[in-house]
Amino acid sequence: MLTRLCRMMLGAGAGLMLCVGVLGAGAAQAADDIEAKAQTCAACHGEAGMPTDPKIIPIIWGQQESYIVKQLHDYRSGDRDNAIMSPIAKDLAQEDLRKLARYFAAKQWPAQAQAAAAPATLPKGITQCQPCHQPKFEGGMPAPRLAGLSHDYLIAAMNGFADGSRTNNLDMPKFMQALSPGEREAIARYLAAL
Repeated sequence: MLTRLCRMMLGAGAGLMLCVGVLGAGAAQAADDIEAKAQTCAACHGEAGMPTDPKIIPIIWGQQESYIVKQLHDYRSGDRDNAIMSPIAKDLAQEDLRKLARYFAAKQWPAQAQAAAAPATLPKGITQCQPCHQPKFEGGMPAPRLAGLSHDYLIAAMNGFADGSRTNNLDMPKFMQALSPGEREAIARYLAAL
């Protein structure tokens, strides 16, 4: 009887160890899978976080997780259209959107080459951005980080909201339409210098 009990306990222990090993391997494979999917992103968004063309491609390393999820979702659903991003997002499984967002949000925002010094005074109209994008424009739920994005990317996004060509945010069009083109330009230059 004691021998039988010992065999059962040994068998259960071995089964538990096998189960833990399989689950651990599954978790490692899942992490590897996201890492592989993230490599697709690196082709444009950069191996070390700096995009290949920052004028049209944003930094996603260290960006807000909720913002990345929303953009991937919007590309996937058609609420935001881009010839490159839309097909990529449509090929992702729904559950991978948050995993990829978490992966990139956990990365450190890349160090910038010597940027122009930001003006000492805030440009006109920028204070309306701070409640969502935070006082230092580093973003927070649900708004993205703006500090350190390229001037060209920022001005294109702001003008897209202002002229109605970008519609995947209900608040941004009215904010951007309230600003003059010169004010949007000054805000983009200020944010790019941060």
